[in-house]
Amino acid sequence: MSRTAVFFDPLYLEHDNGFGHPERPERLEVTLQVLRSTGLADRVSVLSPRDATVEEIELVHPGRYINVVKDAAAAGGGWLDADTHVSPRSYDAALRSAGAALEGLERIFAGETDNAFCLARPPGHHATATRGMGFCLFNNNAVASRFAMEKYGVERIFILDWDAHHGNGIQDIFYEDDRVLYVSLHQYPHYPGSGSYQETGRGRGEGYTVNFPLPARTGEDVYLAAFDEVIIPLARKYRPQLVLISAGYDAHFNDPLCSMLLKATSYAEMASRLKSLAEEVCEGRMMAALEGGYDLDGIARSIANTISVFAGEDLRLEDEGVLGGGVPPSARGRDIVEATRRAISPFWEI
Repeated sequence: MSRTAVFFDPLYLEHDNGFGHPERPERLEVTLQVLRSTGLADRVSVLSPRDATVEEIELVHPGRYINVVKDAAAAGGGWLDADTHVSPRSYDAALRSAGAALEGLERIFAGETDNAFCLARPPGHHATATRGMGFCLFNNNAVASRFAMEKYGVERIFILDWDAHHGNGIQDIFYEDDRVLYVSLHQYPHYPGSGSYQETGRGRGEGYTVNFPLPARTGEDVYLAAFDEVIIPLARKYRPQLVLISAGYDAHFNDPLCSMLLKATSYAEMASRLKSLAEEVCEGRMMAALEGGYDLDGIARSIANTISVFAGEDLRLEDEGVLGGGVPPSARGRDIVEATRRAISPFWEI
């Protein structure tokens, strides 16, 4: 059985986006209920993490932007854009959300745990260095990546982003950096509008950004084909020293903001492939940070299945409800997988 750390803190529930906002505290509360009811919470270590320091956040975000978030919270809250809200406790929650990722790395590199899942909010993958957007304040996986580089001398990090929205912030931060191989599977066209398969990096980072801009109503078969035919062979060639997951669950078929067709068990399939990769190339060092996912039952079951794989269990919670509502899945997904493979073929032979 793997030693798995799950990071959660009640402070995350105090980040308040207001009534009706899809990124709400209940996402974590319902997930914790499922972890407890299945007994999975007793088979992992549920830990309250430390805060990231301002200096650690500054590995990615300049002080002037950090102060925008801090000052907005101190003033009682406000909006960074039409989607992204700061409440009085949001700055504190954001420091602890990034801190979960940092403590996860500390425990993994110290040999205290094999892998970690950050059940934290606010999320991060849309935040650029200088701008919060898409419900995200600080970019948790980007901060974790720079921290791993600075503290542990890591030179090759693989970030797999399975959120249904493209992680424009991670891409932007590492677009010219070959120390991060960033791979995203996302609904396209969709918010935030980026993530074409033609976006492959620039300069030293050319070939280290890999996008699968999948059509709406793409299902598990296409996702797993992308993993088996492109992503895992590519990652084996890259041989990362650390595997990070931007773990959004809005590609679930019941999600209200997206139109994909993954099931709760689909996330177990993807997590299993990434866990095997991490065990093969980097002594199992793997960490996931929660991003999106807005159907409460879907996110809870999907996260539980992900953590179950991390912990060496075989939970495989099935969904309730009917997949797809009777509308057939898109037939274009496999074409996109091939288009992405061709786009990166000048840089990688896979």
